Amino acid sequence: MLSKKTKYAIKALVSLGKNVGKPPIQISKIAEDEKIPKKFLEQILLDLRNAGFLYSKKGAGGGYNLNKDPKEIFLVQVMRITDGPIAMVPCASINFYHKCEECKAETTCGIRSVFIDVRDASLKILSETSIADIIDREIGLIAHE
Repeated sequence: MLSKKTKYAIKALVSLGKNVGKPPIQISKIAEDEKIPKKFLEQILLDLRNAGFLYSKKGAGGGYNLNKDPKEIFLVQVMRITDGPIAMVPCASINFYHKCEECKAETTCGIRSVFIDVRDASLKILSETSIADIIDREIGLIAHE
């Protein structure tokens, strides 16, 4: 299941992606528009800024803007920043591998084998889907309402 932290990070990035070329957006505006608790959003935006996705401007007219093109921010990156591993079991993780304590032999573990397939399928979609893609989907869904 997608954590609230990751979902809020994606929502904030989509909001900022729709704001490209405009003045920075204040945290309170994003929080209100996207229905995200402000204190939680502050931490999320700090993490995204530290990862190089955002830049912030202090003072009057300050706020946040994207530091990258929305086409260059992929869901897999956001998920790893906010939640860590993509894999559902640690022994199937690429970047956060950890042997399962109860496992007798990874090479013959059917559970691991299935979840490697799940990981690979998820990674394909998440690695190919950008914030710009989500914005485009929203536009398409609104047009079909």
